[in-house]
Amino acid sequence: MTTWAGFSAAEPEMARAGRALLYDVGVGLGYLGTVRSDGGPRMHPICPLVDGEGLFAFILPSPKQRDLHRDGRYALHSIPLEVNEDAFYVTGVARHVGDDEVRARLGRQFADERSALDLPVPGEDQHLFEFHIAMAMLTRTAGHGDPAPDHRVWHAPSDG
Repeated sequence: MTTWAGFSAAEPEMARAGRALLYDVGVGLGYLGTVRSDGGPRMHPICPLVDGEGLFAFILPSPKQRDLHRDGRYALHSIPLEVNEDAFYVTGVARHVGDDEVRARLGRQFADERSALDLPVPGEDQHLFEFHIAMAMLTRTAGHGDPAPDHRVWHAPSDG
């Protein structure tokens, strides 16, 4: 498993394309899949943040926040596009970030990316998670209904 920085160093073109798909509308948007306490899947939209170091998100008090604290396994998928079926998908383990400096830096990034909406920095009840990456998949298509999409899959090197 690796950070976004590790993924980007290993696969810079894939990371750039993935970030562009996550930020297609100007701010990070994606669907986060987590694991419920009964083992079933849970899916919700979130606003991921990508910076030079990691893939992060502030998660509101919610079932998905509890899921990530209990069992950090996740899947994150970009939102659908209007012009084609290109997509970006990552899986791995999310970890709660307790570092106040990292939280402050990403809180400013969150607010800056949404400056037109005049949103404040996320409150303390919104827990910051970093999404470590085990696998990434980038799909490129020629449009909707492409019979031969190009799927590129990357796996993080195993830890030993």
